[in-house]
Amino acid sequence: MNNTLEEGVTLASEIVNMVSDELTDDVKMIMCTPFIHLSSVSKIIGDAEKVFLGAQNCNDNLKGAYTGETSVGMLKSVGVEYVILGHSERRQYYAESNEFLAKKVNTVLEAGLTPIFCCGETLEIREKEEHFTFVTNQLTESLFHLPADDFKKLVIAYEPIWAIGTGVTASKEQAQEMHEKLRAHLAGKYGTEVAESISILYGGSCNPKNANDLFAQKDIDGGLIGGASLKSRDFLDIGKSY
Repeated sequence: MNNTLEEGVTLASEIVNMVSDELTDDVKMIMCTPFIHLSSVSKIIGDAEKVFLGAQNCNDNLKGAYTGETSVGMLKSVGVEYVILGHSERRQYYAESNEFLAKKVNTVLEAGLTPIFCCGETLEIREKEEHFTFVTNQLTESLFHLPADDFKKLVIAYEPIWAIGTGVTASKEQAQEMHEKLRAHLAGKYGTEVAESISILYGGSCNPKNANDLFAQKDIDGGLIGGASLKSRDFLDIGKSY
């Protein structure tokens, strides 16, 4: 929940121009903006080949009497292709459960959009050494009802909650260990081929200084960038490091 419309448009314009000038063809960047920015940013993206539009959330219903909410149809109508679901802040502040998120996943897929599904543990859970069980259970309860053909359309983002906005980053070894566990968990349900095809992003104080080391890990396929995305140069440098 950052930036006025004017500030958001300026940021998006800077990013799109930088991407056009600097980013290599094998990197995709998705800007997930506040709802009121989406229509304007969609026009800025236009037919840019490497930049895509995403939303930070959506309602689990297609339409109806849900005042203040935003539907997948509304998102799609302004050019949105991706929707973040289950971000730790949504889980923490708005009590979004695994079961509820399963409904949102279905709704997003039915609209032909791509869910970016977030999972991750608190410091308390990690210190109890229950983090692998906790995070894999998030995937099981929210995603494992899907047939393989639908599951392959997902993007997964691992965000250790203890490393979000704290300046503390999971070490590259900690991040890779969790990503490897998640991919193995997916393979146990859907097979190795499907598991290898899924992008698993790392989110948690990723910045231009640590992005190289994180993205060099075998099972880390990109980043879910928070605070660093509010500075166009930092965001681009993270993308370039991939």
